[in-house]
Amino acid sequence: MTSPMIPPGLLPEGLSDRLPPQAEASARLARRVLDTVATHGYERVMPPLAEFEDTLTQRLKSMRAQDLVRAVDPVSQRSLALRPDMTAQVGRIAATRLAAAPRPLRLSYAGPVIRLKANQLRPEREKLQVGAELIGTDSVAAAVEIVNVAIEALQAAGVTGLTIDFTLPDLIDMLAAGPLPLAAGELEAVRTELDAKDAGALVALGPQAAAYLPLIEATGPFHAAMERLEAFNASLGGAIDSRIAGLRAIAKPIGWDITLTLDPTERHGFEYQNWFGFSIFAEGFIGEIGRGGSYAICHANGQDEPAMGFSLYPDPLIDAGFGGETPKRLFLPLGADATRAAELRAEGWHTVAALVGDEDGAKLRCSHWLDGTELRPF
Repeated sequence: MTSPMIPPGLLPEGLSDRLPPQAEASARLARRVLDTVATHGYERVMPPLAEFEDTLTQRLKSMRAQDLVRAVDPVSQRSLALRPDMTAQVGRIAATRLAAAPRPLRLSYAGPVIRLKANQLRPEREKLQVGAELIGTDSVAAAVEIVNVAIEALQAAGVTGLTIDFTLPDLIDMLAAGPLPLAAGELEAVRTELDAKDAGALVALGPQAAAYLPLIEATGPFHAAMERLEAFNASLGGAIDSRIAGLRAIAKPIGWDITLTLDPTERHGFEYQNWFGFSIFAEGFIGEIGRGGSYAICHANGQDEPAMGFSLYPDPLIDAGFGGETPKRLFLPLGADATRAAELRAEGWHTVAALVGDEDGAKLRCSHWLDGTELRPF
């Protein structure tokens, strides 16, 4: 049986090429984000595209081997995995090669990641990920810095109409282990109904589950939702005072032009975050364009190191034209003045030199051509 012929240029599902000018826009947008975080002391690291599978999965809690694109390394005969997220790799670097570096450690990164499966909102399996990690602390002060650096980086890239949605990923676990205990096997059911915001189904689980109903009401625009969360906290005798104070402190320095919302029980995408998480949305885009929060890095000795960070997935922004600039392109005929051409490149022109003498500069997307030392429009 013969295999069907694959059409030339066909790529696997969820993978695609970026052509001019989008490829340049992608690099430019990533550079603007990285330059912005660099001004806050974050230094660039560049981990490899693939690692040993066990090394990749052991650094962050909840990273599962079944979520990885894997292959066998022909050299070591060990299982390799293509990275689905660069945060785990930054965690490995921090826990090994930079283990002795002073904390807090500020690192940034940018590169492609690949997922085993796409989702309905985002059919692409390969994505550009750009982000920053603050390692050695998961304090409120660290959260304030991370959220505001993420906002500043997006604004530097020209993104407006931002919404930040806060969440407390481990809140249900904390309450279930303390003031609102749940019966064995009931915790996951309560999480599921809170995710669905299904008050009726939550009540149907019984009185212990129904005690979590106020958390559904504490969802929405930040200040109104916080008032409801504070009332819930009062009914618990102040059991989540520190979480309330933390959210208030994180929100306080954020500019009035940023919309803030709260969903205290949101878990999707926050599988490895602990006390704090946030999603970033932009007006006109479906789904989030970034997320971040607090998490723990697992060291080889079994100890956990606290960390805080954010990741941006800017492909939808690039598709919408962010990062795009139309360069000034200048055609250089055969024998053009090389010194004058160098001067013009220093002024920001992109020069396209003739190679055989019969090229059409206009078809090569040049707006001008060099006539001696003078610029002439086509």
